[in-house]
Amino acid sequence: MLPNFEANLQKYAELIVKVGLNLQPKQRLLIYAPLPSGLLVHQVAACAYQNGARLVDVLYYDDQLLLTRFQFGPRESFDEVSPWRARASFEHAQQGDAVLSIAGQDPDLLKGHDPELIRRYTLALNKMMRPYADEVGRDSHSWVIASYPTDAWAAKVFPTASAEQRQDRLWEAIFKTCRIDQPDPVAAWQTHLQRLSTWRDYLNDKNYTALHYQAPGTDLSIGLADDHHWNSGATQTPTGIRFTANLPTEEVFTLPHKDRIDGTVRASKPLSYAGTLIEDFSLTFKAGHVVDLHAAQGEAVLRNLIATDAGASSLGEVALVPHSSPISQSGLLFFNTLFDENAACHIALGRGFPFCLRGGAELSDEEFAARGGNNSLIHIDFMIGSDQMNIGALTADGRREPLMRSGEWAFAS
Repeated sequence: MLPNFEANLQKYAELIVKVGLNLQPKQRLLIYAPLPSGLLVHQVAACAYQNGARLVDVLYYDDQLLLTRFQFGPRESFDEVSPWRARASFEHAQQGDAVLSIAGQDPDLLKGHDPELIRRYTLALNKMMRPYADEVGRDSHSWVIASYPTDAWAAKVFPTASAEQRQDRLWEAIFKTCRIDQPDPVAAWQTHLQRLSTWRDYLNDKNYTALHYQAPGTDLSIGLADDHHWNSGATQTPTGIRFTANLPTEEVFTLPHKDRIDGTVRASKPLSYAGTLIEDFSLTFKAGHVVDLHAAQGEAVLRNLIATDAGASSLGEVALVPHSSPISQSGLLFFNTLFDENAACHIALGRGFPFCLRGGAELSDEEFAARGGNNSLIHIDFMIGSDQMNIGALTADGRREPLMRSGEWAFAS
């Protein structure tokens, strides 16, 4: 076990409760977590109650049970998912309570399984979760995604380490990238969030109309939605609760215009999706939609993903992350989108966030789409940035300005 593990685990739980969720007195908390994560769940629950939570509940999920279903379950059943998580999450969101999701899935869980079954299962899950996803898109409640290093995930990140070492090494990486190694992690996060807000404010002041990405295999233009708004690590509910949805986070992000995307983009890291890895892939867009794609591994899964619905072949998010982010500098490939997306600039297929559009939270789906927002059952981030990425930005009067050079901000000293 790592030195000071228990103290660091307690600090991690405190970070989740105080910075991630900013849990308020009398709020309820729902935790969705992998079975092995009980140590973290217990620490979070204790911290939540100490901060005035009224009730803490947990729904555990079991990777092995999902794998068993794909091995032995009847094929005709894969259009069904249990409604319990969706109902519980939606109820908490509607009442302004808090939701914590703990990630730790085996990236190779469904490797080799029928892509069609994966498509049907994920489609059914996304349909069931859509009402809750709409609440997330409106920032109706405080929510956060954090992680727990399960054995299977740790083995993927550190394949040459011994069984005794690899989970400790992944814990060490999580603690470091989440600033738990700082003397006061909560204070360190407040400083970090302020830095992100400085970048956010710069971009909002500029009000660029489009971004142009260039890197090996990438030449992509993305128009930004009119009245778009850049967001960063911390956001706020309608009742004024300031929360940080991702731990860790290094991004500033906004809403692309779904019809103004043209060119080719090459992923700089693998995408772990639905228990499979999609590797070495590229997408070509025309007038906002994917018209061609290639992948060295997982192409069938990627094609099924793009075909989920009409919006799945367009984009719902553009996010900027400097290559010097702590996660990038760790040199690790985490095979986990929560970490890998914060190592590199990324974009997301599928649903856009209404809160990235001024007045967007009050819009219907049709009104959101009319203003350039993308509607879809999915929202899948994938990484495109590197130290070879250059990004130019187009101003409202047609001037082109450097935004990122060699993966770093062109305007920041």
